[in-house]
Amino acid sequence: MKTSALQIRTPEGIVFSQLLAGPLTRFLGWAIDMGCIGVLLMILGYIVAILQLISANLAGAAYVLSYFIISIGYGIACEWLWRGQTVGKKVFRLRVVDAEGLRLQFNQIVTRNLLRFVDSLPAFYFVGGVVCWLSPKCQRLGDIAANTIVIRSPRLAEPDLDQLLAGKFNSLRQYPHLAARLRQRISPIEAGLALQALIRRDEFEPLARIELFAELAAHFRTKVEFPAEATEGIADEQYLRNVVDVIYRTRTDARIEKVAA
Repeated sequence: MKTSALQIRTPEGIVFSQLLAGPLTRFLGWAIDMGCIGVLLMILGYIVAILQLISANLAGAAYVLSYFIISIGYGIACEWLWRGQTVGKKVFRLRVVDAEGLRLQFNQIVTRNLLRFVDSLPAFYFVGGVVCWLSPKCQRLGDIAANTIVIRSPRLAEPDLDQLLAGKFNSLRQYPHLAARLRQRISPIEAGLALQALIRRDEFEPLARIELFAELAAHFRTKVEFPAEATEGIADEQYLRNVVDVIYRTRTDARIEKVAA
């Protein structure tokens, strides 16, 4: 049975969801990406035309090699640099993520893009479209091989970070280079889980809440090691609040910092 969301269950029995992208939305995103690739190939054509003045054989070999690099490299480069997104995916707010909710790895990106040739057979992604339509998680062959899925990220109102922080001083912001590294190393799913845990904290039983925040705090502490003076004496829940503040708010709220000081 086809599902419309990726369900992630914590050991405490708390379930978080990520919306899955359907075949139609993915096709529209792919169409935009094909347009981008077409523009790159058109530029390549002009370069090859110049090379033909030197050697026709050299121009032909350069075009074939460059065509392969652009066709496959476009998706690999964009999805790695933009954390699972291409131009088309950005337009439709789609993102490639690990099917288990883990951080997307480079080898997964390479695998799913190399198998595009199979998914595109015999034309217009017929094989990939059929497999995606029949797959419970809307995965094409490349996604199945790489253990990835494509999710939708609806435009949401920015969370009320002032309310979540409750005027607390964020010691992590005293180390902006480490805070920037933390933002870079955290995946969208991880950020969403942390935010949802804080928003829904009052729904959890006290013991389950303590265990959940302890597990989440321990996980995020492995991402970047801050100096001891920035983390000592901070409860797990407050540490998670600091992490969410760093992730979702790129500039320090001077008013909060001034009040806390």
